[in-house]
Amino acid sequence: MQLTIGQTAREAGVSPRTLRYYEEQGLLAPQRTDAGYRIYGEADARRLAQILALRACHLPLPIIRRLVCDPDADLATALLAHLHSLEKRGDSLSAAITMTKAALATIERMEDMSTKDSFEMMKEQGLRDFESTYGAEARELYGDDAIDASNARMMDLTKDEWDAKELLEEAIKVQLRLAMATGNSEGEEARELAHMHERWISIHWGAGYEPEAYLGLVDGYLKDPRFVKYYDSAAGEGATELLVQAVHAAHA
Repeated sequence: MQLTIGQTAREAGVSPRTLRYYEEQGLLAPQRTDAGYRIYGEADARRLAQILALRACHLPLPIIRRLVCDPDADLATALLAHLHSLEKRGDSLSAAITMTKAALATIERMEDMSTKDSFEMMKEQGLRDFESTYGAEARELYGDDAIDASNARMMDLTKDEWDAKELLEEAIKVQLRLAMATGNSEGEEARELAHMHERWISIHWGAGYEPEAYLGLVDGYLKDPRFVKYYDSAAGEGATELLVQAVHAAHA
């Protein structure tokens, strides 16, 4: 069997561009005619079938390349490990799907609203997302009154104040990356990071802000995989730990 790139693409249900991309990534290596045209044989077809089956499992291309190109690769073991990973992610994926659906519904409702009403709905959606993700633990730690007061404070923010809070949150991630680059939890970058983070938390807590409670909150970051993921994904592995160290150094 010898097929052109167009014929192979039609047989496999993919585009010729996809086949060229797989070739660029080292996944396929079709023969060439004297004129330079690609020719796909039976071995290429089997390799492509493997690739498409593994892609359907949502495996990343680097892992697929290792599995199909390394004759000693244990495909069954790799797929079993991938299955366990997917099962662990199941709960978080389900929560993400629920939140995404809610966000889409909110956007659809906002299209027919005034700017002011849209902003108020956006704030309400943000507070609902917080309650869904962290509400139970937050209320257990700080009590219903404190969380209700914080939510009310967020709803009272003007659009400029809300935008400033959101910008500060993003700026904290940037500053965390700068502090991570130094590797020093007591340096100038880390001190500025601690100041920014404390300011961000104080916006949420308002008059209820207390240094001891703040330090307790930050210490809890390392015990909660959700916070570790949030900060580490923004600035690299170990970023959450550096943030905690920087906050304690600033309060020493």
